[in-house]
Amino acid sequence: MTNQKAWFITGAARGIGFEILKAVLETGDNVVATVRSSAESLADKLGNPENLQVVLLDINDEQQAIAAANQAVQKFGKIDVLVNNAGFGLLSAVEEATAEEVRKNFETNVFGLLNVTRAVLPHMRQRRSGHIINFSSVGGLSGYIGWGVYGATKFAVEGLTESLALELAPLGIHATVVAPGFFRTEFLDAASLTRSGNIIPDYAETVGEMRKFATQANKKQPGDPVKLAKAIVQVANAEKPPVHLPLGKDSLQRYREKTANFEKDIQAWHDVIIGTDHDDV
Repeated sequence: MTNQKAWFITGAARGIGFEILKAVLETGDNVVATVRSSAESLADKLGNPENLQVVLLDINDEQQAIAAANQAVQKFGKIDVLVNNAGFGLLSAVEEATAEEVRKNFETNVFGLLNVTRAVLPHMRQRRSGHIINFSSVGGLSGYIGWGVYGATKFAVEGLTESLALELAPLGIHATVVAPGFFRTEFLDAASLTRSGNIIPDYAETVGEMRKFATQANKKQPGDPVKLAKAIVQVANAEKPPVHLPLGKDSLQRYREKTANFEKDIQAWHDVIIGTDHDDV
């Protein structure tokens, strides 16, 4: 294949990352897949295809991210598509979450994503070509009870990607932020989801109910991760990819509800909003 792309996918061991990895391998493109442990077992699981290299990467370690990006370029000559998928959830009332729980969530979901982005971008800039696909969440489009801190990390990813898209466009590089709704993956399993140890009884009717819902909804979510993976391949091959891509009917509905409510607030407070400029403006 002369026009083979080279992908770099973080958090590829399971869930959405694993489905994207499989979908990309099927196209014949080359992939560097990063995992936190057991690199050989992922390669074995997929039959050790020639177009796959699995590397160990803790995205919280910037030097390791730089080394992994260099390894990818040595192996396949370039990185065309970076998929920043690695991350984890935190289910907690905003007040319940400890400083340490908040810090860890931001460390991986925001600072880890930035580590990998900084590691890969010099290679893309050199070639004046590439596409960064960052994973946000429906929780990065709109606030949810019990997901305030996690959502805040994803709101950060939304904002970072919007700015990246503007900064990178003149350099021939695209940036897309994907906001999946609820997909049937291991996201609500203990391995991907941290629940705050601190529980405040006053939040029983709000966050307490969300905790129950998360347990019941696990493995019954509406979104199909195989279809999501195909959508990502489609976006990476688009001539004009979107900056924002909500995925799933639930994600789209939540966004539309938010913007409708936002508009109602603007109408109700319109005079106050426009009345704060200097008189000479």
